[in-house]
Amino acid sequence: MIDINASGNITVGFGPTNVTMSVENIITAIAVFIVGLLIAKIVKHYILTLSKSTKYVWILNEDTARTFYNMIVIISAFYALHVLGVLSYKVSGTSLSDIFTALTVFYFSYLLAKKSKDYMVMRAPKEKLNEMQVKAKLFYYTVVTIAFFLALNIAGLSGRLSTIMAAAGITGVVLGIASQAVVANFLAGIAMYFDKPLRIGDAVRIGSVEGIVHDIRILSTRIRAWDGTLVRVPNEKLFNSEIVNLQKYPARRAEITLGIAYREDAQRAIDIIMKVLDEEPYVLAVPEPRAYVEELGNSAVNIRIWAWVPSSLWRGQNLLRAEYGLLQKIKDALKREGIEIPFPQRVNWFAEPLRIKLTDDEPGS
Repeated sequence: MIDINASGNITVGFGPTNVTMSVENIITAIAVFIVGLLIAKIVKHYILTLSKSTKYVWILNEDTARTFYNMIVIISAFYALHVLGVLSYKVSGTSLSDIFTALTVFYFSYLLAKKSKDYMVMRAPKEKLNEMQVKAKLFYYTVVTIAFFLALNIAGLSGRLSTIMAAAGITGVVLGIASQAVVANFLAGIAMYFDKPLRIGDAVRIGSVEGIVHDIRILSTRIRAWDGTLVRVPNEKLFNSEIVNLQKYPARRAEITLGIAYREDAQRAIDIIMKVLDEEPYVLAVPEPRAYVEELGNSAVNIRIWAWVPSSLWRGQNLLRAEYGLLQKIKDALKREGIEIPFPQRVNWFAEPLRIKLTDDEPGS
């Protein structure tokens, strides 16, 4: 229902609620919306212009321009309705226009962060994909966090929320216990990003956990263990742990210890082993492999074997033992050449001669 009184004011009925608007308010509301529309067009045009000449296309692109345009237009509409009195009603001391504006800012910031994160990952070169995934997540969580607190401030709830929590007596508990762990993991995640001890796809050993880095998040890191289980490691614990990156450098040294009988020629055995290493395609020529007598064991002469292999082929257990069966090839080669690989033997010595008594247990004998 719309009613125009003698003074020129317009009354609009929304069910049981009536809103009275003066001509001055209507003109001001229209002006607010038009100014907002002009600002939205200027911002959109500016972002589109930058997108043609910047290398940061993942953030300055057509989607970003459209997102800012829609956000500014909607916020302008909210404040125009506020001037008219439609959204000027207070809810817990905050006007409806401020609440709707806060929700709009957070929603469009979320969309902007999500699209920018996806753009960053899609445009990343293959060799830098893992690093870009971490950067994209860091950017996403940073924008969403800032937008959250900005929305609280727009809605006028930031100070009130702290007051309520303090009055309830839980501020110290929440910030001292829960938030402490969250903040510690968050800061550790940022520190690890700059330190770069590992990347997604790297084979790593962290304490008793060993496997492939499956995902790096802002609060924790996921590792796919060799047995197929997924292990979540908090970033704070990860940052303070000894991290062994099994694939950081292009080559790794595999080590095998193998024993031969004392009566065998150690140099001949080493020559046979070196021939097997030279014929193995996955053993690198540089650094060259080595085989040498390491120690004289209880039952065998132990030979130590060093062989360098590509780190990209490393999988869990010793690569030469598990994946390519080099140990089996060496054993077969030594067997063909008549080199004995002994098993542990023990000689028992008695201080007194043993006496053996033979008895016939059959009855009647």
